[in-house]
Amino acid sequence: METKSSIPAKLNPPLNMVRLDRGIPIYRGHIVIYTIAILALIYHRITSIFTSSTLVEAILFCSILVSDLIMVFMWASAQAFRWRPVHRQEFPARLPDRLAWPALDVFVCTADMYKEPPMGVVNTALSLLVLDYPTEKLSVYISDDGGADVTLFAFMEGAKFARHWLPYCRENRIKDRSPEKFFASGSRSGDGDQEDKLQMMYETMKERVQSAMDKGSVSAELVSSEEYENIFQKWKDFSSNNHPAVVQVLLQSSIDRDITGHVMPNLIYVSRGKHPKSPHNYKAGALNVLVRVSSVLTNAPIILTIDCDMISTDPTSPHQALCYFLDPAISAKLACVQFPQLFQGLNKNDIYAGELRRIFRINSHGLDGLCGPNYVGTNTFHARRALVGSSLKGVNVQEQIGAKMVLEKAIEVAGCDYEVGTKWGDPLGFRYGSLVEDFNTGYQFQCEGWISVFCDPPEPQFIGEAPKSLNDVLHQCMRWAIGLYEPSNPWFYLYLYLFLAAYIQDMADFVSYKSTFRCWWCDQRMGLIRGLTTFPMGIIELLFKKLKISTQGFTITSKVMDDEQNKRYNKGFFDFGVDSPFFVVLRTVAILNLCAFTVGMIRNGMVLEVFLAGFGVANFWPVYEAMFLRADSGRMPKGVAARAFVITGVILAVGCVVFFV
Repeated sequence: METKSSIPAKLNPPLNMVRLDRGIPIYRGHIVIYTIAILALIYHRITSIFTSSTLVEAILFCSILVSDLIMVFMWASAQAFRWRPVHRQEFPARLPDRLAWPALDVFVCTADMYKEPPMGVVNTALSLLVLDYPTEKLSVYISDDGGADVTLFAFMEGAKFARHWLPYCRENRIKDRSPEKFFASGSRSGDGDQEDKLQMMYETMKERVQSAMDKGSVSAELVSSEEYENIFQKWKDFSSNNHPAVVQVLLQSSIDRDITGHVMPNLIYVSRGKHPKSPHNYKAGALNVLVRVSSVLTNAPIILTIDCDMISTDPTSPHQALCYFLDPAISAKLACVQFPQLFQGLNKNDIYAGELRRIFRINSHGLDGLCGPNYVGTNTFHARRALVGSSLKGVNVQEQIGAKMVLEKAIEVAGCDYEVGTKWGDPLGFRYGSLVEDFNTGYQFQCEGWISVFCDPPEPQFIGEAPKSLNDVLHQCMRWAIGLYEPSNPWFYLYLYLFLAAYIQDMADFVSYKSTFRCWWCDQRMGLIRGLTTFPMGIIELLFKKLKISTQGFTITSKVMDDEQNKRYNKGFFDFGVDSPFFVVLRTVAILNLCAFTVGMIRNGMVLEVFLAGFGVANFWPVYEAMFLRADSGRMPKGVAARAFVITGVILAVGCVVFFV
């Protein structure tokens, strides 16, 4: 069944179309049956309270009722994703002439040159500089929140390489426009001699940047004396959390040309001012600085935010977004167009559930049929007016972006104290108050009446790198997120139905989105692992933060992989090679599950108990493997094992005392 988006008849043919998911009748039928089962369970629980023979028994049933109601709330909340999922189709060939397209500003944020190597960020930027878009209307902004001269140097080198790379991609219609990915693939799309020269230039650039990385800063030998004196000398007094704002225009479309004489896009490096006494508000603060700086320099009505470890794999992605921003039926209330996050390099069964298919694909299609998908922090085209309304009036004259007066204004709005006494962070710009600025911002958009759409073309538009270390996966999830109980009576079978039906539906959703059973199994296993580690620890860390108690704080996910770690990941082995509190919890729970399973097997008549414990044992197999079968550096450290055995012993001892007393 297909329905056209509500586009006025005068716009013919439409720029996009919406199709309802064919599985909607099945989803809704399941919801009805599941709801009846839940109501029956709640009725039974309430009657059990009133027919209790003792006060203790009534209190016990009340506590179980509370658990049931929490389960009902969680289940009911998730059904929104399945009530009206939709799929969209865009028609870029129907867009108006390119001269009528709005300008586009692209934001890329990086914060640590060691965990987010500059050459990786440069590859991201180069793939975006070559978007299939009117060049004079395209600007790429780099936010370096680490204030590293090496990152600026890498982008100065990247700007030089772009003069050769952009025309090559344009003339040979290269699709994957990240040079690292292109050269690694061994692709040959044009003149072999030209490609060899380009690759040599690229390798030379990498060597120069690596040399600066090894030294920890840019030396006078790597740049001209004039560049060193005018640009890099001032970095000597910089530290990552205490330095003035820096705005450097590396490419200017009104001046710079590539080697064929074509106009170059704008490329602007920004490092916002930092001071220990000034709150920096994490990534949301960096993005808001880019909003203000870009308003001064280019003021494009559309903004693309993309993570520094993502690359553009289809230069026509802006065309897909314009099919919504230029649709007169929705453009006035459209806040953003969200593309899915897709990842390369995942092993066959995605053992760490790095694809996050449920969040980035399944749920997004479901929300798209209601009020729109969440903003997930990357691969998102925003309407600038949704972020700042008409409160900012930029220069918007590209001939002036390199002028001294304009740059001084840009540096002023990037200063560490600029936001004091303003409404930045609420209601202006990306919203503060949470480490997950994307979810918070998207939620506020919807509260204010804006809508969003989910754009999921058949071909991937952006590809990123998923963390391949379990510790990094769990730390990443903890940033985002800051069991079953057995009644000993036949009503347990209702629990069993609710459990199995939810899991089977979840598996069906997952597999229907071109995945496999093994990938689903890994995904649900990681869901359990996150529930045991990142969510409770996130709550604890938040409480400590509120009580002004020092904790380990926010950890940036490392993008650096050693060869052995990479080999283990590709073979499907979990990596437990660091001493982490996450792993203490996992090992403790794994041992307790194994004990419960063993006891259940020894005793007779404990089929359901064995089923639940066996489910836990099956999910914790990688932990047992690391505990007993592996000898590589990815097994659990001895310190983790010791603490886990102590905690397990205490829990078992307390359990024995309670049971026998």
